[in-house]
Amino acid sequence: MSNDAHPVAVPLFDPDGGDDQPAEALEALITSVEAEMTELHFSRFTQNDAVALGELLVQLGVERELPIAIGISRPNHLLFRAALDGATPDNDLWLEAKTRTAARYLAPSLLVGLRARRGGGQMADNPLFDSSTHSAHGGAVPVVVHGAGVVAVVTVSGLPQLEDHRLVVEALRMLHAADGPRTPGAGEPDHL
Repeated sequence: MSNDAHPVAVPLFDPDGGDDQPAEALEALITSVEAEMTELHFSRFTQNDAVALGELLVQLGVERELPIAIGISRPNHLLFRAALDGATPDNDLWLEAKTRTAARYLAPSLLVGLRARRGGGQMADNPLFDSSTHSAHGGAVPVVVHGAGVVAVVTVSGLPQLEDHRLVVEALRMLHAADGPRTPGAGEPDHL
C-alpha cells in the first residue's frame, strides 16, 4: 500500500455563499482572478474595440438568453451600453456601482470583494468604501493596455456575480485572442 497522498481538490468558493467556506477556496479564487488579469493585457483598445467587445457580449447574451445589461466606459465617457431581454433598471444601477469600484481600485470588482473577505471581512466594513455608490460584486473588469494601464472598464449585470465576471472574462479572452500584433489605423490612437 502506497503512502503517496492524493491531492485534495479545493472546493469552489461561492462569493454569494456564507462565511463558512474554506479559506483555501477563497485564496484559490483570488489567485485565479489575479491570473486572469495578468493574462488579459492588450496591445491596444480603441473605441472601435469597445464597440466590438460590447457587440460580442450582446451576441453571447442573446445566444444564451441571458437577462443582462452591458456597459463599457472610461471616466466621463460611455463607450457602449445595451440591455437584453429580462434586464431591469436595477441592472443599470449595478453597472454603475460595479464600474466605479473597478475604476477606483484598478481591479475587477469581484477581486475587490474577494480580497476584502480575507479574514472574514466584507468590503462594506471599510469606512472609505461607499456602498451607496460602489459595489464589490463581480462583473466589472478593467481593460489594461501595455504601456498605458487601465483604459476602460467593461461590466455585465444580471447574473449571479461570479457568472457576470466569467462572461466578461470570456469575451475579453475572445477579443484578446484576436488582438495580436496590430497597429492603429490612420488617425486612430492605440488606446482610448
